[in-house]
Amino acid sequence: MSRRASELITCTPRFLPASDWARSIENAFAVNPANLPENLELDKLPDRRPGERAALDIGRYWGPGGVRLTVGFIDTRDTVLREMILAHLNAWSRCANVSFVASETDPRVRIARWTAEDSRGDEGYWSNLGTDILLIPKDRPTMNLEAFTAMTPETEFRRVVRHEAGHTLGFPHEHMRARIIRRLDRAKVIAEFQRTQGWTEDEVIAQILTPLEDSAIIATPTADETSIMCYQIDGSLTVDGEAIEGGIDINESDHKFSASCYPKKLD
Repeated sequence: MSRRASELITCTPRFLPASDWARSIENAFAVNPANLPENLELDKLPDRRPGERAALDIGRYWGPGGVRLTVGFIDTRDTVLREMILAHLNAWSRCANVSFVASETDPRVRIARWTAEDSRGDEGYWSNLGTDILLIPKDRPTMNLEAFTAMTPETEFRRVVRHEAGHTLGFPHEHMRARIIRRLDRAKVIAEFQRTQGWTEDEVIAQILTPLEDSAIIATPTADETSIMCYQIDGSLTVDGEAIEGGIDINESDHKFSASCYPKKLD
């Protein structure tokens, strides 16, 4: 039986504010020129709704040479918990040329465990997307794992930490592929996520109901409803009554896809 939205721990991948969209795109292009869709010209970038569309569709992929990301912990002194989080971040390295390495010196990935009591609206489960982490002030996190401890169930480390690591590698939400969104009952989804997550209608539309342009993202040929990057969505919210299964761990399709994005070097 699938979980209802009220039982889900939802993730909100972080996009920079509108004032930084151009800088985000320029940074993504500088790290990897292939991040720009062919039809997007930097010197003609709109700054309002079309710019918002570009901010969503632009790639934030680190490039085919792979990536080694240093990791720091803002509020986690527990070495066991640090090692557990690092191990789950590095689950992506099984097939892909990526690594997450602990560092006390200017880490690129900065992990907090902030709750509503100790943050400024930054609680929850989220990560900045791909190359955008380079633009976050160095005293701020690029990922939040609210209230995670060494006693958090292993299943949640697999489902949440590995999901957020996927965002850090530049992978967006799989449930924002057009084929999956077409299966959702728009009015029911808006009402349910407003009720259970406290989101505004605009937030639901942005996080659940706005499809990514296939031409502007690196993606598998078809949407994968069991990907670790896909929300589980109850059948009561779909037009056909069938649930979106969602992912609870990196599946073989995820591993294969990440290997194509970040191929390991042959010996």
